[in-house]
Amino acid sequence: MTPAAATDLAAATNEHLASMSNTLIYSSMAVYTLAFFAYIAEWLFGSRSKVARTAAALTADTQAAQGPAITVKQAGGTAVLERPKVVVRAAAGARDVPDGPGAHGGDVQGDLYGRIAVSLTVLAFVVELAGVITRAASVQRAPWGNMYEFNITFSTVAVAVYLGLLALKKNVRWMGLFLTTTVLLDLGLAVTVLYTASDQLVPALHSYWLYIHVSTAIFCGAVFYVGAVATILYLFKDSYETKLQTGGKPGAFATSVLERLPASATLDKFAYKVNAAVFPLWTFTIIAGAIWAGDAWGRYWNWDPKETWSFITWVAYAGYLHARATAGWKGRKAAYLAMIAFGCFLFNYYGVNIFVTGKHSYAGV
Repeated sequence: MTPAAATDLAAATNEHLASMSNTLIYSSMAVYTLAFFAYIAEWLFGSRSKVARTAAALTADTQAAQGPAITVKQAGGTAVLERPKVVVRAAAGARDVPDGPGAHGGDVQGDLYGRIAVSLTVLAFVVELAGVITRAASVQRAPWGNMYEFNITFSTVAVAVYLGLLALKKNVRWMGLFLTTTVLLDLGLAVTVLYTASDQLVPALHSYWLYIHVSTAIFCGAVFYVGAVATILYLFKDSYETKLQTGGKPGAFATSVLERLPASATLDKFAYKVNAAVFPLWTFTIIAGAIWAGDAWGRYWNWDPKETWSFITWVAYAGYLHARATAGWKGRKAAYLAMIAFGCFLFNYYGVNIFVTGKHSYAGV
């Protein structure tokens, strides 16, 4: 076989792998859609008879806050005062509320749908991972050289984080419906607006730092995403608990959904732990990017838009973690900071690449 024929064969094989990658990504979207409907079935057909814990717990909190009732009994001609036993609840400002029973509501049928949903999520993850790997094999490089590849890899890692938490016996199945929804949106955006044909990288990106810097950025973003989902749900659950505590009556839909989530305090703690755990790695990501910039551009820091917004994201998360660890900034105030920080990450992820021109623009979208 002549060298020219070998080159042509290699090119054809690359195109075949690129086409196979596209097919696998579309196939994963189909399976994620099935998982999405299975998660909905878990929420719909899970028992609704076991979702009244929050209201009962907050009623007990209110009664305890009002102080013990005094009963007067007549014993002969003498009045006897009886003080009931005082139940000491959580400290002021905190709620002693149990976690919800989960999306399945403690119901066997709902739990079955939930297990099917998780199984479909695992299958979709495997198919999507195969799509990412074949995309990498089609050009024999890391599969995150443009926004399309970054998107499909990002959603794969996000699902991996979710499944990893499940494998560690963490109660995070409540996140499944929200995860599959956003993954489908992410992949839909990737295969339409952001799609880029499989091709080689520009010379500036041929560096081992591509594997180190960008891979850690993807992993950090996936974990920040998990923390953001927990934070959003915390804000909804906290509003729900506050409404109940003040005597309000939420709607039936809100009650059915929010009662099954973990307590707001649990969601708040989960989001904080997740963000705090990955923050050092985000710090490393910025340092690694600066070192790569020094090798590629001759300066460690150029105030490029991508560098600047990475640093802004770091400052926002640092402010959140500091505020969250400081008394008086726990709860909703800290949650708003967390959402601002994740918003900075999203702008750095999408906005800078699409709308802003800088040194990172050679990768295109």
